[in-house]
Amino acid sequence: MGRFTIGFDKRDVPLLHRYWDEIIASERWTEGPFTQRFEEAWGEHVGQPAVAFSSWAGAALAALEYFNVRGKVVLSPSNTFMATPLVTLQAGARVEFVDCNREDLCMSFQDLKRQVERHQPAAVWLVHIGGHIAFEAEQIAAFCRERGIVLLEDCAHAHGALWHGKRAGQWGEAGVYSFYGTKTITTGEGGMLVTRHGDLVEYARKFRNYGKPDYAVRGLNYRMSEFTAAIGLVQTRRLPEIIEFKQSLATKFDARHPNRVRLPEGMISGYYKYIVFEEIPDSTGKVYDTPCHRIMGYDIHLANTEWVSCHHWCVPIYYETSAA
Repeated sequence: MGRFTIGFDKRDVPLLHRYWDEIIASERWTEGPFTQRFEEAWGEHVGQPAVAFSSWAGAALAALEYFNVRGKVVLSPSNTFMATPLVTLQAGARVEFVDCNREDLCMSFQDLKRQVERHQPAAVWLVHIGGHIAFEAEQIAAFCRERGIVLLEDCAHAHGALWHGKRAGQWGEAGVYSFYGTKTITTGEGGMLVTRHGDLVEYARKFRNYGKPDYAVRGLNYRMSEFTAAIGLVQTRRLPEIIEFKQSLATKFDARHPNRVRLPEGMISGYYKYIVFEEIPDSTGKVYDTPCHRIMGYDIHLANTEWVSCHHWCVPIYYETSAA
């Protein structure tokens, strides 16, 4: 189980080849029906309209531009991948960092309140780490609504996660998923924006395609190809089985790893990572070992983030059909 395995079921190869044959025969390799079918399938899974992009960054940038954060402050947890602050800087905002909790590795509600008072942000990134929903998502979402702060969710790890009947991306104004090669389901490269706001859906579709047809939206090329979308469609249909497999594997791990991330009652994790707070011999490493504020040279101290970066490890937890 130590070897990395892409979560693609080899039983789906014939179906994928059939889809690709259809795409080749159609001579429509982009902006076609498979992109729409993937969006519809993902939107049904998440419970909100979805817009496909060629990358997580393109989808995230569309959301940031739509909410006009340029020249304003956006708060981000430091315990995240550098994509979160970097795309925010690209959108013209100033990034300030928030500490995390030790229990879930996600944004601390208590520190968020302090940083909001200090920085008066226009928006906040809530990042779901490791496959589970941030434990304080409800409190953070309610607080942001009360303060008129735009809440954006980084859902790159959260495929299949569920809590209180909601998927990642349903707490904020928008959520952004990644389908990079290591993710629970992957298209190699790709991303998806989900939102309940119809205006943002239309904006995102224009943003990914240079603002066509009227160019009122200043976007670039973040289109997803039809071949990539076909992979996504196949993978989305397989997602419930992948999550069931990972949950079964995690249950077996629980007896061996009492010092681990413990989910709240009723929360379902997609188990992108199985995180423990003890050094183990077969670890795949850490989720993140260097906090973003240190990478970017911020002279601040985030106690829990610093602790987490040194005191967690990941047990290999990959979907493999041979073991299913």
